[in-house]
Amino acid sequence: MSISWKSIPLHHKILGGLIFGALFGALFNVSKYELSIQHLVDGSVQTSEIEQWESVSFIGSDGTMLATFGKEDQLKIIQYFRTLAREKRTPVLMRVAGPTAAEFHQVQAVEKVKTIAVMIKPIGTIFIRLLMFVAIPLVLASLIVGAASLGDIRQVGRLGGKTVLFYLLTTMIAITIGLTLVNLISPGTRLSADAKQKLMMEFQTDMQASIQPPDLLDTVIRIVATNPFNAIAEGEMLQVVFFALMIGISLTMIDSNRSKPVIDFCDGMSETMIKMVGMIMNIAPYGVFALISATVGEFGFDILETLIWYALTLVLGLALHMFFVLGSIVKFISGISFKKFFSGMKEPILVAFTTSSSGATLPVNMKACENNLGVPKKITSFVLPLGATINMDGTSMYQAVAAVFIAQVYGMDLNLAQQLTILLTAVLASIGTAPVPGVGIVMLIIVLRSVNVPEEGIALILGIDRLLDMCRTVPNIVGDATVATIIAKTEGVLEERPAHA
Repeated sequence: MSISWKSIPLHHKILGGLIFGALFGALFNVSKYELSIQHLVDGSVQTSEIEQWESVSFIGSDGTMLATFGKEDQLKIIQYFRTLAREKRTPVLMRVAGPTAAEFHQVQAVEKVKTIAVMIKPIGTIFIRLLMFVAIPLVLASLIVGAASLGDIRQVGRLGGKTVLFYLLTTMIAITIGLTLVNLISPGTRLSADAKQKLMMEFQTDMQASIQPPDLLDTVIRIVATNPFNAIAEGEMLQVVFFALMIGISLTMIDSNRSKPVIDFCDGMSETMIKMVGMIMNIAPYGVFALISATVGEFGFDILETLIWYALTLVLGLALHMFFVLGSIVKFISGISFKKFFSGMKEPILVAFTTSSSGATLPVNMKACENNLGVPKKITSFVLPLGATINMDGTSMYQAVAAVFIAQVYGMDLNLAQQLTILLTAVLASIGTAPVPGVGIVMLIIVLRSVNVPEEGIALILGIDRLLDMCRTVPNIVGDATVATIIAKTEGVLEERPAHA
């Protein structure tokens, strides 16, 4: 019997895209021994490729040798040139010695030579952008309807308080698991001095370029937007959530004849966005293929060899929290079996893993909770957008594990009070973490500063962060769904649904 493409379940297609993307990326991985040089020739920019060099030297305008690198230093060469460019000290000459000996004048850029696995990344980027395209109007419309449909402000307050309480509880459990494991396994003590030095040298400039220290108090103040329409345009999720909640609560306090048209419009908008999600998910297998292919193709699996103990500690903690803690909570409080819950969450889990974005996964998560887990729309539209904004179980655990790991590498012994400070700070930092890829590395600066761990240590984990970002996003969205089922159960509105095939 022949099997048509349309008859294959979507989550199987996405999983296939993930597997084949990893294989494709491994097959067409970026070489460590090739460089793409953009340089000026007679006033026009040309691109040249070099490979298997013995040494690469940068020479300044006054003829002095700025730096020389060996044949294993591809990443150092790229990072050094970026540093010079930022400091506006672009070298006049780049000299290559070896089989492809050459000299390049007025170099404009030095990059890795991209393979087809990396070049198809825009397909995945479009997929993420489409999901984010839907996320803001969906959050706005759904939260307004969710808050307004609760009937009165006391119910909004009760439901909101209960939701935030459960979110804080699961986040604290996640951080506690992470701190326990990182202290037991001590991955920072297993990193050799050579590996530490190599990681610091390779990723130090990236860390300095990408991290802008956030202000926690400013994050709290900025929840209240001075211009809500600007917040919508800029995708400021916390501000959008606050704006939507204020409108929804206000609608419960005016005459129903006046509030009903607004609620009906937002309800229609929410349904339209959900329908659009279904359309976008048709290209999910191709987007996932492109994203995973580009990630594996560019970074490979080599970085895992150096940071294997750190990666295993975090992944073990994430798995324990997701399957043991969240799975048990759903089973014993919500009454949904372990198999039914995770079977119903297949699509959101795969999308979260490949996009590394809670915000992009939000529309898919809402659809899964409503259709597969029996959580009514009035609960999902209130609880899940709030969770995508303030509930970051995986990200919080990562910040705690990373902080202690970096401290261990530097030989710092954090006492109980300092680790409790990490727990509290990670909880607060998670509230201000935007639901987009890679932002956890920026928020980690808050946690490190809270216990005086050197910020430069972030360079140690930067190389592997993209892969672990994929892993830690999954517990983020599973935690949101877990709390949604709890709220629905405690409110007596959780509906029976057959097990999702």
